[in-house]
Amino acid sequence: MELLKQKIINDGDIIHPDIVKVDMFLNHQLDIDLLDEMGKEFYRLFKDSGITKILTIESSGIAIACFAAKYFSVPVVFAKKGNNRNIGSDTYSTEIFSFTKASTYTAIVSKKYLSDNDRVLIIDDFLANGKALTGLLEIVKQSGAEVCGVGIAIEKAFQPGGKNLRDSGIRIESLAKIESVSDGKINFAD
Repeated sequence: MELLKQKIINDGDIIHPDIVKVDMFLNHQLDIDLLDEMGKEFYRLFKDSGITKILTIESSGIAIACFAAKYFSVPVVFAKKGNNRNIGSDTYSTEIFSFTKASTYTAIVSKKYLSDNDRVLIIDDFLANGKALTGLLEIVKQSGAEVCGVGIAIEKAFQPGGKNLRDSGIRIESLAKIESVSDGKINFAD
């Protein structure tokens, strides 16, 4: 998606060769027009998949998932991080290692919101090593729902997550794939 690539080039910050900071438009401050175009693009990519729910993880994936859900006309379910007393005990859960925070957390989804009747599109902001995505896939598996695909805003293709998950048969569509970060420049895969 050319619009997203240009936004990354113009407004993104390279913190480290492994970290591209996009919080000024994607996950701290939000560019609503960009998110709307991303939602349209995810709809274009997955519109024939019979999606009944969109699943993401708090918090950065929520805005992207909501804009996509607008076009699919389906609910967004998001996995909560940590143990939340107000969600109850009837949940699906998994442990996820966060690359960004260098720690492990529990992700949970109430069984009320995901069932074996659902056809799920998973959406997230970043795909690097694939730990969050693997956790969400585990939650869907526990529910008996079917994963119809994964939509990723930005994939760091130089890290193994995308390749490993695609090799396992998961359909992943990334709107921008960063091939490398070198000499202060972001290089995109074709």
